[in-house]
Amino acid sequence: MDDTTARERLESMQAELDRSIRVLTGDPVAVRERSAADAGSDLTDADRVQAMLDVAVAQRRAVSAALKRIDDGSYGQCVDCGKPVPDGRLEARPEAARCVHCQAKQERRR
Repeated sequence: MDDTTARERLESMQAELDRSIRVLTGDPVAVRERSAADAGSDLTDADRVQAMLDVAVAQRRAVSAALKRIDDGSYGQCVDCGKPVPDGRLEARPEAARCVHCQAKQERRR
């Protein structure tokens, strides 16, 4: 994938993530009288929102890092081994920082 196309896709992803993050961190709905069951449901909803927010923030960091790699000329090179990241991988995940082999090693470490 060429840098111009990658930048356009990444900037679009970043804008969408910014919108999602704003929605997820928006003002809470006004609290009304609730039963104990409603309070438990609210905690579950809050946990779910926090999990979605965590994923969106991590994704935004990856997109921002990819944009920086475009700026410094290293986009498309694995951050671990320096080999090219396959075009198919960049088509599917333009924010990908690692080749498939290094990404698999990274995930096994977790």
